[in-house]
Amino acid sequence: MDVKHPQPPPSTVKIKRTTSSDGSGTGTIILNKYQLGRLLGRGSFAKVYLGRCLDDNNTEVAIKVINKTGSTTTFDASMEPRIIREVSAMRRLNHHPNILKLHEVMATKTKIYFVMELAHGGELFTKLNRRGGRFSESTARFYFHQLVSALHFCHQNGVAHRDIKPQNLLLDKDGHLKISDFGLSALPEQLRNGLLHTACGTPAYTAPEVVYRKGYDGANADAWSCGVILFVFLAGCLPFDDSNLPNMYKAIHRREFKFPDWISKPARKVINRLLDPNPDTRYSIEELMNTSWFKRSSSMKQEEIKQFGEGILEKESSKHMGRMNAFDIISMNSGLDLSGLFEMGLNKKEMRFTTNVGVIEVGEKVMKIGKDGGYRVERRKSGGIGLVKGRVVLLVEMLEVAKELWLVEFKVVNGGTEFEDCQWEELKIGLKDIVVSWYNDGS
Repeated sequence: MDVKHPQPPPSTVKIKRTTSSDGSGTGTIILNKYQLGRLLGRGSFAKVYLGRCLDDNNTEVAIKVINKTGSTTTFDASMEPRIIREVSAMRRLNHHPNILKLHEVMATKTKIYFVMELAHGGELFTKLNRRGGRFSESTARFYFHQLVSALHFCHQNGVAHRDIKPQNLLLDKDGHLKISDFGLSALPEQLRNGLLHTACGTPAYTAPEVVYRKGYDGANADAWSCGVILFVFLAGCLPFDDSNLPNMYKAIHRREFKFPDWISKPARKVINRLLDPNPDTRYSIEELMNTSWFKRSSSMKQEEIKQFGEGILEKESSKHMGRMNAFDIISMNSGLDLSGLFEMGLNKKEMRFTTNVGVIEVGEKVMKIGKDGGYRVERRKSGGIGLVKGRVVLLVEMLEVAKELWLVEFKVVNGGTEFEDCQWEELKIGLKDIVVSWYNDGS
């Protein structure tokens, strides 16, 4: 196989960096909070602008604008599940240094605004091309460490990315990696029999088991994508690259790819184990992190990799809550009702309410009601509370909406078929003295 520079594969996410001088939206003030600047990119359903925060020292952000009506970039109803996944996933992952942060989501009657961290350094793919299409091994390991650390954090929090490729890897102003675009990500509630079943992703970077619709493990699929990424970083080309997809998958199963001479033996071993078409014998992310090649020193401290790779966020755990963000803001913010947009995506086995009592009091109330109802109470590392009865598992999380106002969310995360509607009523009766208002009924 000849060594050649990779070309950007067709992207399932069609927001691309552009040099267009289109000033549409420039100068617009959004809900008295942000001012739109120049256009950064556009796609089939969204535009991304540079933004300026008006009440935070003019901090720069990126603002994705989705038009619900009246534009060539119009919101399509088929995008509902994608937006819900993206918001839900990023809400869980907002505290890892190598994952692009979603600050908040706002809306008007005609537009949805995703306010995100600005990746000043642009796409890693651009930097890769500027380096002649490939990195030195030490540079590749520097970025690879950060990618793997972030993915391990995702998996520890129940999220599989499913579209890892250079175009979804961005750089901050200090040159550190940021994973973006969680529109194809998978959450635990999408599992059937413990597996995912949706074929998605970009073919050249997607694990072979994903396309066969027989069920696959999302974390294992992400590990395959890591193998492709590392190969691209070091070789300057894709390991499997054929416009004829059946032929490409034949090559994948026969492991027909060739290493350039300059790639070291330890790196080859890692790539070979990641590009194993059998997901049962493929390196997992945890096994990868324990290899001597991965542990070799780089500019990223190993303690930092371990801390975030294991999902240990003591700062957030000590708060017993997270900032209200994304899906919660869209759903709750007065005057920004998107119920028509999201009602089909809401889990029927959940309920939410707002309260103005303290976190400790809410937690004590929830635990007492749980114990009185025959549930086993568990404290979660994330700061949430688990209520367990038989196969039924309820997760209770408290999120800050504003000063002295909290959103409390109950969600059935296991045993939904055994959880009856009358059980919501029992919980609601026990909670009524601390509730300001109910958001949605769990029944």
